[in-house]
Amino acid sequence: MKHAKPVPKTPWRVFGLAVVAVAVIVLGLLVVTRGSDSTSPDSENASSESPSSTAKGTTTTTEAPYNGWVNPKSSGSMWSTKVPGVLTFRGNATRSFYGMGPVPTAPKILWTYPQNGSMCGKSTDGSGTSTWCGSGWTGNPNVYESNGKTIVAFGAYDYSVHWLDYTTGADIISPFKTGDIIKGTVTTDPDGFPLTYSGSRDNYLHIIATDRGATPVELWKLSAYDGVQQVWNDDWDGSPLIIDDYMFEGGENSWFYIVKLNRGYDAAGKVTVNPQVVFKTPTWDDELWRTISDHQFSVENSVAISGNTVYFGNSAGLVQGWDISGLKNGGTPTRTFRFWTGDDTDASVVVDKDGFLYIGSEYERHNDRSTQIGQMIKLDPTKPDNPVVWSVKDQGGAAKAGIWATPAIANGIVYYATNGGRVLGIDQITGEVVWQKNLGSQTWGSPVVVDGTLIEGDCQGNLNAYDVSNPRVDPPLKWTVKLNGCIESTPTVWKGRVFVGARGGQFYAIGDQ
Repeated sequence: MKHAKPVPKTPWRVFGLAVVAVAVIVLGLLVVTRGSDSTSPDSENASSESPSSTAKGTTTTTEAPYNGWVNPKSSGSMWSTKVPGVLTFRGNATRSFYGMGPVPTAPKILWTYPQNGSMCGKSTDGSGTSTWCGSGWTGNPNVYESNGKTIVAFGAYDYSVHWLDYTTGADIISPFKTGDIIKGTVTTDPDGFPLTYSGSRDNYLHIIATDRGATPVELWKLSAYDGVQQVWNDDWDGSPLIIDDYMFEGGENSWFYIVKLNRGYDAAGKVTVNPQVVFKTPTWDDELWRTISDHQFSVENSVAISGNTVYFGNSAGLVQGWDISGLKNGGTPTRTFRFWTGDDTDASVVVDKDGFLYIGSEYERHNDRSTQIGQMIKLDPTKPDNPVVWSVKDQGGAAKAGIWATPAIANGIVYYATNGGRVLGIDQITGEVVWQKNLGSQTWGSPVVVDGTLIEGDCQGNLNAYDVSNPRVDPPLKWTVKLNGCIESTPTVWKGRVFVGARGGQFYAIGDQ
């Protein structure tokens, strides 16, 4: 758990809830180890094209229109055609877009925010009350272009959402203050509505308007206690997805939500929302309740969507997929995929162009299932009875091993960072570990790969860049920039700059000039 705030365990059990009255799919227990024979090879260059004839009789190919929620072939691509940028955790609906180059070659710190002092706030979790500074897991900044400006937006431990000028680091509008620290990544509306979506440890998921002059205005908030039996705590770490006026989000209250936003504008031209929760479901089932005695079922990751399926994991290790194909016509989502990793799965599910899932799981319960399955896993959801394509273990070192960071995919390599400080390059097809490095301290920030450069921070304050232009060789170090405090947040690259926060209390813009 990421600094979780537990509440008293509830004895309530779920039997007969209609929303989870879906047949439990048999767990895929057979692990195909590295070097396995995969019958569904990844093809990052595959496309679904159909022939058409021109007036002159020549044959060309055109991309067939996609009839669904998210085209799997968009994996790795920018999310929005209306708002250029990184607008949510890991950039898009498949959690696989890390920014746009060029990447700095000899960078320095260009500006910090705030210029004086630190972003700090007091917060309470299971360990008591303490002061938190800077930004942490996941903390992936939004960087986007709007109305001739490039804006950097993020939430921090000073309870606030910030919107800064890309060039100078000055506030574009005043910070929006929530009631507690913000651990996750905000989402910027991908359809151009002046809206920011942010969770907080204050129990609420907030929708904030940014078109009211210098002051942001909250238009709506969803309580973690609203109409549900809460099972764990009331934080919102996940970064929402906004698609076709629907918002998809999981909460640490152990529930998954779909909200119809009903966005629009009033007579004065100001943005409006009229959200309606159209679907919610517990993220556990009876089998998981019986198996995991601590009943920690929270969703700390950011849900992913590929095709017509929403994917996410929970803190009991249940990775699941929900079919939303009929949602717009009033249909009820149904669970179509169930896989148990055995342990806390807070890293977001990543989906590639062929629909394969890449999972990062922690190793803290040390049970038989997680020991057998491993912590770095590739799944084929079209084979629900036996979905494991390959797996790699990370079970040594600290008492809590495994994966906190969300993996990255680039050029046939899957990049994983571990709690113990290992960074691995794994062959996307076979699961072979091609190379690995040890950074010497925890790596919770997710790997970022842009233009042949891998960027990864460590807990000693080093933001490191490695040359992965030849991804199958041990990548040499290109540069390191020293920041103040552990780098738990995930960096964003945008047009010559890298943006990231650190636990020392400040947020950084890093570039050549």
